[in-house]
Amino acid sequence: MVIRFIDTHAHLYAEEFDLDRSEVIGRAIENGVTKILLPNIDIQSIDGLKSLVETYPQNCFAMLGLHPCSVDDQYKSVLAEIESATQSIKINAIGEIGIDLYWDTTFKNQQIDAFVVQCHWANRMEKPIAIHTRNATRETLDALNTLEKQPGGVFHCFGGTLEEAHEIIDLGYSLGIGGVLTYKNSNLAAILPQISLDHILLETDAPYLSPAPHRGKRNESMYISIIAKKLAEVYDLPVETIAEITTRNACQLFKI
Repeated sequence: MVIRFIDTHAHLYAEEFDLDRSEVIGRAIENGVTKILLPNIDIQSIDGLKSLVETYPQNCFAMLGLHPCSVDDQYKSVLAEIESATQSIKINAIGEIGIDLYWDTTFKNQQIDAFVVQCHWANRMEKPIAIHTRNATRETLDALNTLEKQPGGVFHCFGGTLEEAHEIIDLGYSLGIGGVLTYKNSNLAAILPQISLDHILLETDAPYLSPAPHRGKRNESMYISIIAKKLAEVYDLPVETIAEITTRNACQLFKI
């Protein structure tokens, strides 16, 4: 059986890959990661993302959105530019969007508003969303509960409680699982066996959050195989089964 993975969240357009981007993508493909979803951050990241998607149309797929840490008092004009860009770039999701209260709470209300606005885009465009939430799971769920219709999508880099996981899944969202699963201080290994694999997606968040034993170094999409092996241990299943189910989940969600 040929193992195929999808990395549902990687910033391969980032400057950390400027010297060896093609090699990084080549290594990913060699390790079975044949498709990679690229989440946008702000206006400045659009061109690099677009270039990657055009260069690797069979392997790289675009999301567009405004990252919560990029939200400031000018967010409405930035949102207008990003929304305009969705007309000229083929996208598979709106993202990454959400609420982040870890670094700074100055623009909390603006983050919430930007998040809800982009959820409305997703509903109008019939696209899923990739959600970034840090120190703000409750706020994020509360914002989603204001929507008349859920666009569906994934809570990227999920690291919450079992109760939060069930609430997320009940709303129609998947859980993005990455390198944090391999960390000794992570609670994910205890939580995940109580959740069906049908709700799990694999991701790296490259260049960030490298799995052990590469923690602290630059992350790459090829490391999806490490995350998958750990997930196989957690579920006591063959890694081939992990690959099959998570890849199917990603294909269905992002329509790739």
